[in-house]
Amino acid sequence: MSETDTSKHVRKTRTGTVVSTKMNKTIVVAVERRIAHELYGKIIRLSKKYYVHDETNNAREGDTVRIQETRPLSKLKSWRLLDIIQRSEEAEAEAVAETQPSTSV
Repeated sequence: MSETDTSKHVRKTRTGTVVSTKMNKTIVVAVERRIAHELYGKIIRLSKKYYVHDETNNAREGDTVRIQETRPLSKLKSWRLLDIIQRSEEAEAEAVAETQPSTSV
């Protein structure tokens, strides 16, 4: 390689849905892709699960998130959470319920 080549490795990003938040600082994100069958042309949905590092435990099940490739953080984790694109309806309702004071008699 020449010394003038200073391009850095561009890290991969994916967008998917959180399917599990049961671990501490780790979420499981399902990334779905659609391809056409080689012979028949039918559109097929394929999905892959990624273990993602979520430092602040902000993501909830059903959220749409963007993840980025990173160095290996554990045996299965090589991705980190960039941002939450869209909250799930259940997570929004849960957040609203937490902010309102309970009025039990």
